[in-house]
Amino acid sequence: MKAPLPSVDPLRLLVFILMLLPLLALLGLGVLWLWQSGNLQYWLVALVVCGGLGYGLQVWLVRRERQLLRDSATEPNPEWPPSAEKVWREVEALAQTCSPEDWPIEEGDWVLALGQKTMETVAHCYYPDVEKPLLELTIPHTLLIIERASRDLRQDVAEKIPFSNRLTIGDLFRLQRWKEKAERVFNIYRAGSLLINPVNALLSEAWRHLRARSFDQARDELHRWFLRAYVCKVGYYAIDLYSGRLPLVEEESVTAPTPVSQADLGQAEQVTKAIVEPLRILVLGRTNSGKSSLINALFGVVTTPADVLPDTTQALTPFALSREGLTQALIFDSPGCDSALFDRQRMLAAAENADLILWVTPANRPDRQNERDCLDTLRTAQAARTDRRAPPLLIAASFIDRLRPVNEWRPPYNLTDSLNSKAVNINAAVRAIAADLAVPIEQVIPVCLLAGKVYNVDDTLWAAILNHQDEALRVRLMRCLNARKRAEDWVLLRRQMAGAGRFLRDLPEILGKRTGSNTE
Repeated sequence: MKAPLPSVDPLRLLVFILMLLPLLALLGLGVLWLWQSGNLQYWLVALVVCGGLGYGLQVWLVRRERQLLRDSATEPNPEWPPSAEKVWREVEALAQTCSPEDWPIEEGDWVLALGQKTMETVAHCYYPDVEKPLLELTIPHTLLIIERASRDLRQDVAEKIPFSNRLTIGDLFRLQRWKEKAERVFNIYRAGSLLINPVNALLSEAWRHLRARSFDQARDELHRWFLRAYVCKVGYYAIDLYSGRLPLVEEESVTAPTPVSQADLGQAEQVTKAIVEPLRILVLGRTNSGKSSLINALFGVVTTPADVLPDTTQALTPFALSREGLTQALIFDSPGCDSALFDRQRMLAAAENADLILWVTPANRPDRQNERDCLDTLRTAQAARTDRRAPPLLIAASFIDRLRPVNEWRPPYNLTDSLNSKAVNINAAVRAIAADLAVPIEQVIPVCLLAGKVYNVDDTLWAAILNHQDEALRVRLMRCLNARKRAEDWVLLRRQMAGAGRFLRDLPEILGKRTGSNTE
């Protein structure tokens, strides 16, 4: 049933007309004076020129605001796994196709409908073979996504849209209703003006069209930004969820030490309790390539035995490393990849838990096929894991002191010096290692690890490690999130079981109270 129109008190309407009449009379008398003095055409021309200038200024303001809104757009998280990049492109494509005509804000159901469409887009990317991928989402996670997206959008609207903290939804509905009524009355006035003074009416129409078009453009631009921002916010958290980065429990820091690292810290005899998860640096390479010597050089003291005999390292051995500028780290020595103690599966498992890999290869040994096979196996396994990023890889080219001329050792060496035969041979070895192991040449650092002759470790290699620290921290964060997600399932299950047990324990008492209250 259609709601009746609200009644208007005639006396109040008369008061309104009486208050408005002097202003309307002033407008009419002014036009009459312009016509009698012969200046009406100049006023009309000025009216159109001012309208054009106002329209141009409004377009410029719209473009400026568009840039401001574009700068505040949601960006993809650089800490997402590689599988999320394609999904984010799908979310952005959906956001670009949202038009104000399809999603009018005045209709309240657009929030759930557009949010559901966004989540279906993300869910379909992660579950392409499932008929209804959205159903693969738990209810607590669904509520958490809407909660966080609404929180972010609320902050953006409160900070970027003028008067958003004063206007209510009811105000918007009332303004829309009064706007329609006013437009009907104004259309009658426009028709009358056209009959009385056609020239004046046509110029007024042109001015009104310019003004309406400029403001409509600004309104549509703001509307489109609002829709795109909402889709990107929901898509952002949906990707967080499906990529395993959105925990339900937020009681502890994401980078709190994982159980695996706590055990390794204990094995490394780390007395001080770690506050955050340490970086895990894995040292790999062939037998007697200088892995243990590299660890000793990084520590500055003898920490692990560096023997010339093969297979001195029989298992992954952790050492706690603390140096200025580096997040506390656990560095792991490993058996040579060409030794009988080397286990590829254990190497892959260790690399899966590593945030940075140091590969040590002797520069004076040209036979690197075994190392290349091992590295290819590692790369293949990492490429198959689209849910996490591969840890950065640095190559330490050791034994550069044994390159020809063997008897010469006068560091430092400038590798661009073509007149120094030692520098030329070191440069050639670095290029050969980069080609043989299929790594960028800038990731190959020539070093000397002999006791008393350590060279290029504390400066070039250490600088390379620090340059890759941010990338390693992103890998660490993803590893922590995966570990926390696995632990969270057990925590929630224990809480749910405890809650269900308390409910069953108190159920007789609850039923007794209800029965007693019904009988009274």
